[in-house]
Amino acid sequence: MPINYSKWDALELSDDSDIEVHPNVDKRSFIRAKQNQIHQQRHERKHRITTLKYERVVNDGLLARIDALLTSLESHQAEVEGKRDASDVDEVVFDCLLEVQNDGRLGEDQPPVPPEGVHTQEQQPSYSKMMGALIDQVKAEVDKSKAAGTKRYEAYVKEVGGHRNKVQGLQKDLLTELNKLEKEEGSKITSEGIHTGFSSSHVAKPKPVAATTNTGPELLNPGRPAISNAAETPGSEADIEDGGLSPAPGEDEEMDASPLAKRFGKIKFGDYQASMQFISQHPEVLAEKETDGLLVEAFTAQQEATSKKDEDYARQCVHQALLLQYCRQLGKDGVGLFFKRIQTPNHQARKLFLDDVNNTYARIRTRTAELNKMKEEEGADREQIQLHAVDPNTTINIVTPPPMDQCTTDEERASREIFESFPPGLQRALESGNLEKVNEVLGKMSVDEAEQVVEQLGQGGMLSLEEGVIDATTEEGKKQMEEIEKTHRMPVQGGVAADGDDLVAAHAAGNAFGIEDMD
Repeated sequence: MPINYSKWDALELSDDSDIEVHPNVDKRSFIRAKQNQIHQQRHERKHRITTLKYERVVNDGLLARIDALLTSLESHQAEVEGKRDASDVDEVVFDCLLEVQNDGRLGEDQPPVPPEGVHTQEQQPSYSKMMGALIDQVKAEVDKSKAAGTKRYEAYVKEVGGHRNKVQGLQKDLLTELNKLEKEEGSKITSEGIHTGFSSSHVAKPKPVAATTNTGPELLNPGRPAISNAAETPGSEADIEDGGLSPAPGEDEEMDASPLAKRFGKIKFGDYQASMQFISQHPEVLAEKETDGLLVEAFTAQQEATSKKDEDYARQCVHQALLLQYCRQLGKDGVGLFFKRIQTPNHQARKLFLDDVNNTYARIRTRTAELNKMKEEEGADREQIQLHAVDPNTTINIVTPPPMDQCTTDEERASREIFESFPPGLQRALESGNLEKVNEVLGKMSVDEAEQVVEQLGQGGMLSLEEGVIDATTEEGKKQMEEIEKTHRMPVQGGVAADGDDLVAAHAAGNAFGIEDMD
């Protein structure tokens, strides 16, 4: 049976040893140059194929929106009957564009991210900006025709249809070029296209797993450093998710509303003149992060709302956030017309915008209600230990011992050892000197753990009662300040000492620090 060698005709060889060159030309250099040329052409061909595929995807998204705009223009054609003013016709066209911008069936407004190395010199604009630029071009052509009334509207439809035909023609050209390049790429057999099968009949058997006598628990994150002494410290569970005590720099800060956004969010619902003036004076508020920040502000306000006024503020933040979003999508040329249409009663643009506001606020209200209910269920019938002063004229002071290398007495060193035995979350709360943060950590502990921590705080002299204010200008006040600086403790006030025995006694009696076992 004869062997068919024709399939090897497609081999693309870059190192042909039989090549004939001029005697004055170095053969090796010529072959190397030929190799580089072939590799360069192959690389450019692949890059062009990737670029064409991406451009076709973007154009498909643009075509879908142009088709949607033409459909919307046809459905609103009756609204221009009897209108002669050019601005009235333009407003109907703007309403149609607004419908397309808010049509969620068309997908994301931002085109897909280009592949690596494709269109790196420019940032791909959003579809809303593409459509805005298209309408600007169409309007310029319509203005040249000086048509009025329905003729002007028909000119809009004709020009938009012309742009659709241009994009469709471009898609055909791209497809033709893409097919040509792919055919050329497939006609060559290169080293990249050769895939060998199994080159060995040997299959490595898995190594038997060595038997282990370890009966300890299996760790989900074995790479995490082990805790010394392997003993759980009191309140170790309370240190979980306590990032609110000391958030990492920059963490969650970007999502918070900026002062500029909060000022814009305080503009009353429906005061569109003030909103438009604010945007014109501060165009930087149109940044996407400001919209996100206002939505976060709305979510927080709704979650913490205790009155109708708080809920109105949350809805107001949603309204202002979406106002920025619409203006950003329509571009600077469409902001003025957008504000004009949403102030027109019973107008389609106003209805679409307010429906979006109401739906967004309804989702936020539903979600925050679910979260608040979950918190109530988690906190129901859970006992907590909290510290508070029974006497309103008395305050609880928190004094943390100095670092170990700065301790000068055995008492300070013992207090520091107690402090370092606490979980990091409790240590940060104590260092802040804020009683609310300490109570927040205690609230995460079990009653037994919290009682043990309170007893240790008393033993270490880290809690004390202060009655009134120390006047450092008097002799007595100076003596008290000297005693505080010397002992790192508050002096005895009102007959209640700050040592461990009296602290435990106060806990048992239920007075002094007012340690509560809360249900």
